[in-house]
Amino acid sequence: MKRREPALLVLADGEVFEGEAIGHAPGQGVAVGEVVFNTAMTGYQEIITDPSYAGQMITFTCPHIGNYGVNGDDDESSAPACRGVIVRDFARLPSSWRATDDLAAFLRRHGVPGIAGVDTRRLTRHIREAGSMPGAFGTVGEADLLAAARREGGTEGRDLVAEVTTEDPYMVGRADAPYFVVAYDFGIKTSIVRHLNEVGCLVEVVPATTPAAEVIAREPDGVFLSNGPGDPSAVEGARDNVRQLLGELPMFGICLGHQIMGLALGAGTFKLRFGHHGGNHPVRHLPSGRVEITSQNHNYAVEATTLPEVSVVTHLNLNDGDVEGVCSASLRAFSVQYHPEAGPGPHDAGYLFGEFTSLMREAG
Repeated sequence: MKRREPALLVLADGEVFEGEAIGHAPGQGVAVGEVVFNTAMTGYQEIITDPSYAGQMITFTCPHIGNYGVNGDDDESSAPACRGVIVRDFARLPSSWRATDDLAAFLRRHGVPGIAGVDTRRLTRHIREAGSMPGAFGTVGEADLLAAARREGGTEGRDLVAEVTTEDPYMVGRADAPYFVVAYDFGIKTSIVRHLNEVGCLVEVVPATTPAAEVIAREPDGVFLSNGPGDPSAVEGARDNVRQLLGELPMFGICLGHQIMGLALGAGTFKLRFGHHGGNHPVRHLPSGRVEITSQNHNYAVEATTLPEVSVVTHLNLNDGDVEGVCSASLRAFSVQYHPEAGPGPHDAGYLFGEFTSLMREAG
């Protein structure tokens, strides 16, 4: 097999990691983005194609990546939005009856650069201590990579949703479905739309900047706020549109949608030190005391002390105490920070899609 070209990963604080170039060859030999880590043991294809990773480079803590190949059924979007992938052991040949291609070809086809052979355990420990930060990897010299990493501004204050949202509305589902839902596309995953379809929703996915008045004019039974990348306060028009829709229609938000709903309620958000990215985060459902194992992918969170009295906290992260769910009965709205659709991850929280249809039925 062809020998891989030596490459380096350099973080903005000067930390250096050796590796080998894989995937697409980036322009000028340099890939840049905010470096984060994901602790999921499986589901690398779903993770790479999650639009919530726009602006970021994904470090996989699982050492073996690519061993079961890729297939079209596991894509969460039409193309990856991440800036690159960082792995320890990159499989050269896949072994799975579901595989239709190997991960290396997938990365090249979609223009995603990567670096393999990295000591991802050391990298993850460093990010946990120093926090997520910009980085650059490639086949050029260390000094050039360090300069590129320090030029990269990270995700704060940037409207990354504009990079991934749909340009035109589109429908998914059966025309005779019991419920019609308008879904704001802040970076929506395919599995979310599929779950909404499965609980009886015809879904119209609309651009992130769609005015509230246009949503109301469609006369939906409910509004869904999707996941997506980056800083919720930077998403153009989202806070104001959701504020106008609160109380008008039943509402359900996930991940970035949860943060935007929090902003619309009047709460604040903040950036986590290194984010939550993985498939094993314990969350307590406060009304019942039940603990759910959840899939998560976010770098920002809602500040609990800023939530207004009209809302209550329904879920808490047991690792760090962050808000994982909010509900407002009077406004017929609720949201969760984690991913009940999984893709990949556990399905402990799949019941929330049914709660959304119950809310629409009661409002009907």
